[in-house]
Amino acid sequence: VQLQASGGGLVQSGGSLRLSCAGSGLTDFSHTMAWFRQAPGKEREFVAAIGWSSYRIEYADSVKGRFTISRGATKNTVYLHMAYLQMNNLRPEDTAVYYCAVARGLRVDVNDNEYDYWGQGTLVTVSS
Repeated sequence: VQLQASGGGLVQSGGSLRLSCAGSGLTDFSHTMAWFRQAPGKEREFVAAIGWSSYRIEYADSVKGRFTISRGATKNTVYLHMAYLQMNNLRPEDTAVYYCAVARGLRVDVNDNEYDYWGQGTLVTVSS
């Protein structure tokens, strides 16, 4: 399984960004996709997670009402499971490296130790 995150960049406070995560090598939809982030000098923290059917979604309190997670699938040369994070009304405290992650199974979890696969991260910088 490989996860490729993209979409990070520099944005002013109040702006928006959309992150994408492309997952290859996943054999079915029985998994949870999530976003975590790690700011400089801080521990990695949960941002959002979405279950296999998109019915169960969890957000960190700090991003509720501003961020939206979604998922889908696409096929080009290979079949890709996609996760998206639409981030609106960004704040300087949202500055971090954002990682996508996948957990096998149907449980939607906020703990990073429950996730089996991780992408390389994409940097989001919000200027004040």
